[in-house]
Amino acid sequence: MSPFRLTRTLPEDATDSALRADVLQGLTGSPRTLPPKWFYDARGSELFEEITGLPEYYPTRAEREILLARSGEIAEASGARTLIELGSGSSEKTRHLLDALTGLHTYVPVDVSESALTLAGRALAAERPGLNVHALVDDFTSHMTLPGTPGPRLVAFLGGTIGNLLPAERAAFLASVRAMLAPGDALLLGTDLVKDEKVLVRAYDDAAGVTAAFNKNVLTVINRELGADFDPAAFDHVAVWDAEHEWIEMRLRSRDRQTVKIPALDLAVVFGAGEDLRTEVSAKFRKERVREELDAAGLESARWWTDEEGRFALSLSVAR
Repeated sequence: MSPFRLTRTLPEDATDSALRADVLQGLTGSPRTLPPKWFYDARGSELFEEITGLPEYYPTRAEREILLARSGEIAEASGARTLIELGSGSSEKTRHLLDALTGLHTYVPVDVSESALTLAGRALAAERPGLNVHALVDDFTSHMTLPGTPGPRLVAFLGGTIGNLLPAERAAFLASVRAMLAPGDALLLGTDLVKDEKVLVRAYDDAAGVTAAFNKNVLTVINRELGADFDPAAFDHVAVWDAEHEWIEMRLRSRDRQTVKIPALDLAVVFGAGEDLRTEVSAKFRKERVREELDAAGLESARWWTDEEGRFALSLSVAR
């Protein structure tokens, strides 16, 4: 069996502290917002897995299509001996890269979920003799300290997750990734592309209502963790295309005027009838904008791949 290690650099109480801070700031601001990372407790992760199989939700299939077709080219272009995956989860899609990266020495999956990392990491270590798996419990949106591993290194940030960051947050994130890399190391970035509004809205408001349940799950998380009394049935799921910013917004819209109490924060929040709580921004990209944002962070665009329908892109950029 290959070596498996797990390092926790995220403090044990970091998740609770971050949730409290995000809820307090988001629910007392205007407009009211919550970060999408709080969707993902065990139930939220199950719902998202269900979403990825829905006919309306194309990004996962489109990205997998690219990985299946282009992993060999990615491996050749990067020459990676270390693969670092941010927000790795189950590491399922990454297996295509792992198969192609024949000279790989170490795989570093990074996630906030220790249980997900342990399950996936041990399975990969058992399946792949000779591959070192060093899992890292950390939040990729904060400053990370990576283990010492051989280069060249390839950082993979897949799934279009970068679209959940606002422009200033994206700039800071890409700069932090560049700071982790040595010249010649690379970033493999998944970005969902701008397309017809109807296709986009359907992807975030499916006919079966799975995305609606996923969206409302954030209220269940806050109820459980902070003792709040949100009634998920008192909110409607809404998905809206913002053409100016070229992003989808997921919102929860209060059906009536209501007051929600959050005892752990000593907070009462009054929602007006029809008032929205924004729970996610999912930016969609054009090739030139991706290149510009990478360049601003000190990353030189090297390769660009899309699926056959041009719905989703993977880009490879190299640290200057």
